[in-house]
This record gives sequence, C-alpha cells and structure tokens, in this order.
Amino acid sequence: MGDKNLERYIALFIPWILASLFSSDAYLSYWIAWLGSFVIFFLTLTGWVRPIPTDRPIGSQLMRPMFIMHIIFAGYTCCTSIFYFFSVLGYDEFQAPLGAFTIDKDKLELTAQCQRYYCLGHAAFISGLLMFMKYPKKQKYYIEKTSLATLLLKIALISLPLSNILTKIPGLSQFSIQFSALSFIAGTLALAFAIPLKKTVNTVICGILYVFNFYISLTSGFKEPIIISVLVLGIFLYPNYKKLVLITFVPALFLLFIVLPAYVNNFRATAWSGDASADDAAQQSLDVALESDNTTTWAFLTIRLSEIDMFTNFVKSTPETVDYYGTKLLEQSAIAIVPRIFWQGKPITEDLVMERVYNAGVVNKNSKVSAKPAYIVDGYLSAGTFGVFLSMFLYGAIAQLISNKAEELFGGYILGTALIFSGLFQIFWRGLSFEFIINSVFWDYMSMLGVFHVMIRQKILKKV
Repeated sequence: MGDKNLERYIALFIPWILASLFSSDAYLSYWIAWLGSFVIFFLTLTGWVRPIPTDRPIGSQLMRPMFIMHIIFAGYTCCTSIFYFFSVLGYDEFQAPLGAFTIDKDKLELTAQCQRYYCLGHAAFISGLLMFMKYPKKQKYYIEKTSLATLLLKIALISLPLSNILTKIPGLSQFSIQFSALSFIAGTLALAFAIPLKKTVNTVICGILYVFNFYISLTSGFKEPIIISVLVLGIFLYPNYKKLVLITFVPALFLLFIVLPAYVNNFRATAWSGDASADDAAQQSLDVALESDNTTTWAFLTIRLSEIDMFTNFVKSTPETVDYYGTKLLEQSAIAIVPRIFWQGKPITEDLVMERVYNAGVVNKNSKVSAKPAYIVDGYLSAGTFGVFLSMFLYGAIAQLISNKAEELFGGYILGTALIFSGLFQIFWRGLSFEFIINSVFWDYMSMLGVFHVMIRQKILKKV
C-alpha cells in the first residue's frame, strides 16, 4: 500500500466536509464542492499527497491512471455540472436571467447534494488509486527496445481484423470492442514512435491506420471516440514535440467541444434514420456544426455533458420512495459476467440496469430512451453516502492494481500501461453502471492474460 502520510489523504476530504457543513446554503455548498474537485486535482497532480513516480519524466507517463484516467474520469464526473448549475440559476445560452426569475429551491438543493457526492467520490477514487500506486514495478519480463516500434504496428494490424471477426461470433462482441480499442491505441502509439525515428514506411502505414480509425470515430455517432482519437495522439506525441502539441492539439480539443454537439445531433438525425449514407451525413453534419449558433452547444453543456440531472432524480427517489439496493447490483453484475453461450436464459443486462431507472422515474418505461446510471450513482443507490465512498475507493484501487500488474507483465510503461491498460481498460476513463463495468473489466483482464501468454509463446516477451 502507499506511504504513511495518512493526514494528506484525509486532506482530500476537507472540501466535502466543508460543503457538508454548509449544506443549509445550497448555493455556497455547491461552489465549495465543485471547486473542491479542482483542489483535489491540484493536491494530487502536483505530488503533494503522494510523490509522482520518478522512473519516467512526467510527459512520458501521462497514460498512467493518476494522469489521463484521473483527469478524464473525475473531470467528466465531478466538474461538468457547472453549466447545469447555471441553468438551475436561470442562465440561458450563457446569458443571465432577465427580470424576475424564481429559482427552484428543491432543484438547487438536489444539485448541491449531488455535487457533494461527486466531491466525496473524487476524494475516495484518487485515494484508492494513490494508495496502491507502485512504480516502477519489479519487471519479470522485458522486450527488446529496438523491436518495439515494429511490434506496436504488428499489434495494430492484427487486432483490427481480429476485432471484425469477433463481431460475427455470437457472444464475443464485447471482445471485439476490446481489440478495436487495442488496435487504435497500438496504431497511434506506433505512429508516435515512427515519426521521430523517421521510419517512412511505418509512418505512412500508421498514418493511414490512424485516419481510418478517426473516420470510424467520426461516423460512430458519438462524441467520445472523436475526442479520444485526438487526445491520445497528442499525449503520445507530447514527449518529443511539446510546443507543437500545446499549440495545435489544445486548441483542436477546445474546437471539438464547441462543434461536436451540433455535428453529432445532425449526424444521428440523418444517418441513423436512413436518410443519408454515413459519408454524406458526416459532410452535411460538419457543415451544420460550423454554421450553427450556440443554442445546441448550450443544450449539450447543460444536459448531455453532465449526468447530474439524472443523478438528482435518483437521489430524489432513493431512499424516499425506492429503498437502497444493498448488494443486489453486485449480484446482477456477477450474472452479467457469465457468457451467454453457457447460459442461454441469462437476463439481458440492459433490462436489469434499466429497471432501476424506471423505478426512480428517470424515464418512462414505454419510452425508447436509454438512461443508464453512472458508476457513482450505482454506488449511491447501493448504500447512500457510504456506498459512494466505498465504490469510488475500490474503483481507483482496482484500476491502479491492474495498471501495476500490466507493467509487471509487459516489461514496463510502454507496453504495460500505454498499450495494454489504455487499450483494453479504456472503460475506466468514463465509467458505466456496475453490471457493465464489472463485466467489462473482468473479461478485459482475461484478455490481458491471453495477450501476455501469446507474447510469451512467441518469445516477444522474455524473462528477466
């Protein structure tokens, strides 16, 4: 376990404690809890709580959980509610309310309460992660550094068709998602290796592969794959091209957040309805996004960017009208792990998850909307405040332990964390309902062990 500076871990929970003490003032309580997450980011990312590993420069270890996973998961979960909060205060399209506006006090109090849970969850999550962070791990295996760039390219080229094959085999579709992500990460990492090494053939092949993956992301109808495509390439290039990455990738990511809401909404409306092909829908949607006003952006920022609106509905109903679920969600997660090929009558995971959504009245049972609760929400639904703390602590601890294991098995950071952990366990970056994330992490771990044994047999990995 981590170092003995227990008081520094306790300090991470001070924002939540202060926000709880001022809970009678919802406005102030929200601000304390929301700003508290930025305090937690500062205390952890500067190495105050626990020193940052020194085995690699900071810019060369950004794919470790304390950096990219922490920033994306906690940033998305805990910090994106600010626009929803302003909408509760009456703001519309970034404009303050004109004239008399009556604030819904119940809605404001629920928003502040949920933000306090986010702040508590953030502190618990990063505490679990830091306590089990151990780098560098004593490596049992190694790989020849001279063959690393070529190996990454081979993994990318093998994983992509393997992913397509797995989509066609009943019961193995989730492995398809794993190897698709692995192919993307491997190809992007290989591209970042090939450019500074001036390997023309590798650069061209990896460039084509990256463009192909970006096209798939662009025509997926979802925002996250597009953003991740740009973000990951920037992170991999950063160690060798710091200034160039900061000048180009940071503005590019900012631009994506502005144009993607309109792009995705229009793409879904045209491509998913069958009115246009994916290519035509993408071109049309891009034109719409670049010409649109900020109305779509504001709707995205207030409702779609954050899941706090749905969280308030769950908090409003549990435990007042729906009791805490206790261990029921974990039992359902155990069921989800069993492959359907071995249990033909296994309940559909989506139905199990949506049942609590209907119970809370978040959406109507007759609607076709999918509104699965976030991981932290399931922690709350299981056991209230304690459920948030325990589930989030375990989330960070398990992610970190897996990263430790990956570096131990695959000869260090490049293959262990940057490739295997980031490729197979990308679900940690966003988080999902208990059933989906527990099932995914379990089988991701099995895939990791499978890849390890293949590399051992092929003598790619050698014993130290």
